[in-house]
Amino acid sequence: MNIKNIIKKNENFTSFYRNIRYFYLKSFVSDERLIRKQFRKIVGRELDLNNPVYFNDKLQWLKVNWYDPIATMCADKFEVRNFVKEQIGEKYLNELYAVYDSVDEIDIKKLPDSFVLKGTHGSGSNLICKDKNSIDWNKQVKIMKGWLNKNLYWYYREWVYKDIKPRIVCEKYMSEGLGTNSLTDYKFFCFNGEVKYCQVIRGRGINETIDFYDIDWNHMPFTGLRPLPNSKETYLKPKKYNEMLDLAKKLSESFPFVRVDFYYVNEEIIFGELTFFPRSGYGSFYPTEWDKKIGDLLTLNK
Repeated sequence: MNIKNIIKKNENFTSFYRNIRYFYLKSFVSDERLIRKQFRKIVGRELDLNNPVYFNDKLQWLKVNWYDPIATMCADKFEVRNFVKEQIGEKYLNELYAVYDSVDEIDIKKLPDSFVLKGTHGSGSNLICKDKNSIDWNKQVKIMKGWLNKNLYWYYREWVYKDIKPRIVCEKYMSEGLGTNSLTDYKFFCFNGEVKYCQVIRGRGINETIDFYDIDWNHMPFTGLRPLPNSKETYLKPKKYNEMLDLAKKLSESFPFVRVDFYYVNEEIIFGELTFFPRSGYGSFYPTEWDKKIGDLLTLNK
């Protein structure tokens, strides 16, 4: 084992490195400088903020030039519930068990056997608990305390996360009855208040696939924003697909771009989240010609 691998496996060193990097990004790197550097490294070309054409460039333009406090509220996994309730109704919200300001407030004994814990102020901070007796809670408590100590804004400059109060929500565990924790995601890409495509993600963590459909459920000849294959199976349009389209339109109508996520469990539509910068603006479509075709759908108010 070389020194690099030894250092990577040293938890104290990696924690120290992460803290130093976080301090550096927060204290010395401007938004545009970091975004340009990350874009060059991840996308592989220079970012064009003066005349953005591609979808990624336009998302980065929105990071730098657009601001709406309603978007911050909608990026908050707890506060967005009020927005959803006002716009489309409370019945589309997953059941909320509790909201916590600190990890120490979580009393596992008072929770049901299955539930989901989510950080309110970022992306990917989720603990899906199918059986609370099978969880290493000492380990998970440490991880969740880490969620609350970091502001995701400083890593990718998605300003919607900057001013969110760090909390943890506990919601009902949902299942499609397939014996896994995975739910099928229906992610509606909405441009200037119009729904254009639905990204369907199946088999998360197992045999993950991504398919895009237009509003008439015609399968599209591209995938993204990760290089994952299309499903080999043909799926029928969900019975309430048109209702999901109407709901996505209502939730997106005041934003230049937003992705509206739903789950469809036991023929009931359940709101997931609103995402303003998918893959933080660093993902790609395949074939790559779709980066521009998708970009053409987004009109920027310069």
